[in-house]
Amino acid sequence: MSHRLATTLLPLVLLVAPSIHAQTKQSPMPDMPGMDTHSTQMPMPQNAPATPLNMDMMKPPTNLIEAELNHTNSGTSIEPASTPVSMLMSHYRGWMLMLHGSAFIADTQQHAASAPSKLPFTTCQQFDVACTPPVIRGGDKLFSTNWIMPMAMRQLGQNGRYGQLTLRAMFSLEPATVSARQYPELFQQGETAFGKPIIDGQHPHDFFMEVAALYDLRLGEHSLLSLYAAPVGDPAIGPTAYPHRHSASEDPIAALGHHQQDSTHIAFNVFTGGITWRWLRFEESGFHGAEPTEQRWGFQPSPNGHAVDSYSSRVTFSPTQNWSSQYSIAHIVSPEALYPHENQQRQTASIMYNRPIGAHHDTTSMPGMDMSTPATGNWSTTLLWGRTKSLTDGSRENSYLLESLLQFHTRNYVWTRIENAGRSNELLLPPGSALPPNFTESPIGHVSASTFGYDRDYRLIPHLLTAPGAQFTTYTTPEPLVSTYGHHPFGVVAFVRLRIAQ
Repeated sequence: MSHRLATTLLPLVLLVAPSIHAQTKQSPMPDMPGMDTHSTQMPMPQNAPATPLNMDMMKPPTNLIEAELNHTNSGTSIEPASTPVSMLMSHYRGWMLMLHGSAFIADTQQHAASAPSKLPFTTCQQFDVACTPPVIRGGDKLFSTNWIMPMAMRQLGQNGRYGQLTLRAMFSLEPATVSARQYPELFQQGETAFGKPIIDGQHPHDFFMEVAALYDLRLGEHSLLSLYAAPVGDPAIGPTAYPHRHSASEDPIAALGHHQQDSTHIAFNVFTGGITWRWLRFEESGFHGAEPTEQRWGFQPSPNGHAVDSYSSRVTFSPTQNWSSQYSIAHIVSPEALYPHENQQRQTASIMYNRPIGAHHDTTSMPGMDMSTPATGNWSTTLLWGRTKSLTDGSRENSYLLESLLQFHTRNYVWTRIENAGRSNELLLPPGSALPPNFTESPIGHVSASTFGYDRDYRLIPHLLTAPGAQFTTYTTPEPLVSTYGHHPFGVVAFVRLRIAQ
């Protein structure tokens, strides 16, 4: 137990260390009573240079191009420009330096019970009938999900004449803080643990979640050329991945539709090119399609190497600073290790809405100066559809998600995640068992899940927000799985969330 506790607390060290270091480098913003600096705008670092070198990077985004240039999402994905961003910012010799990070220390209780035989055990013995005692699915575990993302940005040439360069990395300690290579989550499936399919569990992320370079060049006042290269990164598929999506930012566990929606957010050898005109963007990506192996500490090759063998296209439409939508389609070669000869087509479509709440302007400010106060609340919502189609047998699995997060009175958060996700007959197998010989995966039905949660921020030390919270999930089981899970299994997660903040 002491080993499990030690590894689970590692994210606290990961987040606190840079926060304490930042305190010695610059004075923190005043923590006014009732005011949370988790702002709806990109915060202005203290003592910023007066030159125009980094002005585009420092101002709050108001449209699609400005949101792209901030690069605060996974890969090259975009949320509405008004979406709040929590980070530390500084500058050094022409570079704008940023640090994002979040961690959950969580305890989950996932419970489902199969239906037992209705015959008494003595009757089963007398008539030599197989008795089936109830089987408990799910389980409990103390674990941590976490990530930290350092970034460095600078403009090239005078006033950015030659574009903007962004260097970004993302790391996670989940290989150490999620023991047994998975944490319990009912009805979740995808990837492997110890060579066997993960059933009722979610795999950890790799230590290297992203290592990327991004280059942006303005072609005119309303047009932008963008290039992205990453040994590990996120191709142009789907919306912002759930660990970095604001509407999912208080939920410590993965969406059930992860493998139909955004599981490619950690892919090898990603190359993306994009062109933006005003509120419309087109992107093309090439990448390696196989999912990461279980050896999650390094750049482990899949059985078919690291070659760029898959591709995707995405169109993004963001007409205002509060709205963003996308449609993407991808051809993915051999994504699942247990089905190496199966290629997939993936499609996703999403709409995101974000609205700051409570911000107002100081009418006594000097002309030309924006003295608006940070919003005291925010409402962020995502509607998402994802589909994977097997190019071997034509089978399809769809998933649908509605996710909404409301921040109110500055420090309080309530959220819901409502899902309907297609599942396969792998869920009929006992967790931890190998695939039977000649097993063929096929769709078996849709699981419905409804989650509701609450947490509240406290600032215990500078630059680190701490929020204790909890959430409850109830599931509705499709008929073919009722005998295995019962009609309405449930899950509870209690947690403490840590987040880097100015």
